Amino acid sequence: MSRSERSSRGAVWMHALTCDAAHRTETDDYGSTLQVVDASLAESPARYIAVIPDENNRFPRARHGEVGLIEGWQLARAVRDVIARDRDRESKAAIVAIVDVASQAYGRREEAYGIHLALAAAADAYAAARVAGHPVIGLIVGRAMSGAFLAHGYQANRLVALDDAGVMVHAMGKEAAARITQRSVDELEALAEAVPPMAYDIANFASLGLLWRLLKVGSAQQPDPEDVGEVRRVLAKALADIQRDPSRGLSSRLGAPSRQASSTVRERLKALW
Repeated sequence: MSRSERSSRGAVWMHALTCDAAHRTETDDYGSTLQVVDASLAESPARYIAVIPDENNRFPRARHGEVGLIEGWQLARAVRDVIARDRDRESKAAIVAIVDVASQAYGRREEAYGIHLALAAAADAYAAARVAGHPVIGLIVGRAMSGAFLAHGYQANRLVALDDAGVMVHAMGKEAAARITQRSVDELEALAEAVPPMAYDIANFASLGLLWRLLKVGSAQQPDPEDVGEVRRVLAKALADIQRDPSRGLSSRLGAPSRQASSTVRERLKALW
């Protein structure tokens, strides 16, 4: 395990949640930046997927946990493979997307070779798994930034996040957002105090109603057995909640007060169509 991999929260939580599973299969067929482990969740089959850094990645823009061309296509493969495997099974394996992704990979080669297609393939695979009956849970343990989060985790039936200062969700990094909006980082942070969607901290993201649970642990970076047990219990509850819900959509995200306008728009469109 490289130094960058050891520092990856995705790798840390992948190991913590699957290392002592009775039936555990680590699949190394998806490249150096994807960890895929078939284990169990609440005594049911599950596939755990995490994107991890690789300081030797042949694409320099994807060496620090970014989701680039290879990562996008391999995420799509990892999810599509479990859909194909379980196609004729009555019970579909859960998919747990462990999310710690810096951003999509920004680079000329990425743009030229179609990173938009790679990331769209990953998002589409997760959505297809959800529609096919696979319970999909996104567990945010670190960064969930920009297109990387859209490709890995955002299509989940339920989103769970650790309540920790190192857990951040946003459309782009602070420096990039400051350049685009022609503000300083300090001005951007001041604006975020009044406008929750501009904020990076997980508490403000939770106020938008997109999270199913916000979970406090002792250490998000170095979880102890109690932390791991608590996360497992919440993941099991999320799985049970999905299984009780006949809907395979994302309507559960519309309950927060801040989403009332979104709910109203959907109801009016439904009435019109």
